[in-house]
Amino acid sequence: MVNHIYFTWLTRKAGVSLTVSPAGSTIRPSALAATCMDSTAASAPPDDDPETRVHGAITRALLAGKLRPGTALRERALAEMFGCTRGAVRKVLARLGQEGKLEIVHNRGAFVPQPTVEDIRAVYEARSALEVGILALLARRLDAQGVATLEAHVRAEELAWRAGNREESVRLAGGFHLRLIDMLNNPELTPLLQRLVARTQLFVALYEKGEDSHCAPDEHRVIVDALARGDAAGATEAMLTHLEEVQARVLRHARRDDERELREILTGA
Repeated sequence: MVNHIYFTWLTRKAGVSLTVSPAGSTIRPSALAATCMDSTAASAPPDDDPETRVHGAITRALLAGKLRPGTALRERALAEMFGCTRGAVRKVLARLGQEGKLEIVHNRGAFVPQPTVEDIRAVYEARSALEVGILALLARRLDAQGVATLEAHVRAEELAWRAGNREESVRLAGGFHLRLIDMLNNPELTPLLQRLVARTQLFVALYEKGEDSHCAPDEHRVIVDALARGDAAGATEAMLTHLEEVQARVLRHARRDDERELREILTGA
């Protein structure tokens, strides 16, 4: 069964051609404050340490799609904004780089990633290969309580989408896949998927439009229904279709952004 599932994945790989242009912008203190500090003030306790506040604010802004590809995050500006040392900011930026949420360029600083088509395809290909195996194993182990947990998660995704909460929708969409690996309880696989999901969450936040976010809970529900039946082949087929659809949506909107930026550069329009 597992060999058949992997064969299905291998025969469905497809390619597209696109390069995402750099934005080349720098985040200003006022701009990041406008996009981050409102949610930070609402969700972070006043005695929270600076590193936690900075990490949370940047992560929320990224997941909400408020920071454009290529935007530079400068240590000095962030330190002034959050009232902390540049050393604390440096640690946070390094951590975000390790998590795949920022691109750290030696002697230049931290930037919002500017993924090319090769980057996007490689990450989704890795996720497909990994999650096919995860579902093949999980379908044989998942009990009724696990199914109920996944169903509750999908309902939370639907509520976030109906409420128009972009950041929460992106977070929960990635969280669905992390719940699957948590249920498998494999410490070797978990960090691999966590990093891949973090990167694709960023792709979705940067390029997928809000009106597309309703697709994720619908696609996740198909996966859960197959798992509830113990249908490993159906679950993995649904997962492959889901990841292919998300990748297609990301690339479609990235292409439009790329063309719009080129038009502005060449024509000033």
